[in-house]
Amino acid sequence: MKAKKFITSLIIVVLLSLAAYYFEENGQLPSQTPSSGQSEVVRLEFPSDRYPETARHIQEAIENGESPICTIDRNEAEENRKESLKGVPTKKGYDRDEWPMAMCAEGGAGADIEYITPSDNRGAGSWVGNQLEDFADGTRVEFMFK
Repeated sequence: MKAKKFITSLIIVVLLSLAAYYFEENGQLPSQTPSSGQSEVVRLEFPSDRYPETARHIQEAIENGESPICTIDRNEAEENRKESLKGVPTKKGYDRDEWPMAMCAEGGAGADIEYITPSDNRGAGSWVGNQLEDFADGTRVEFMFK
């Protein structure tokens, strides 16, 4: 009886191991959240068609030398926003969009600021927040565009 239980247990362990290997090799496991020490970069395809002003701003800022990578750092977002928007006046009917975003370690003083419509800016911000909510601080994200 003990031998039968042992063999059954062994078969289950082998099958689970094979399944884990198969799904990992075929990219079907949930993505791992990199820690701040890892160099892995998560690529995020930004919906340019839904948020064209924000997409254009990010692309232009990167072309002009801003970092293409956003290292998530939510704890510093408020301070980064304060620093990046310092001296940039508000404009009626527009939001001040920043790249790198305030939630990025690369954000803050010296960020590229563009005036864009509130619906585009806030929709894009909400979309990005939803996409990245499961990723830990320290995760490096590269924004991709079609």
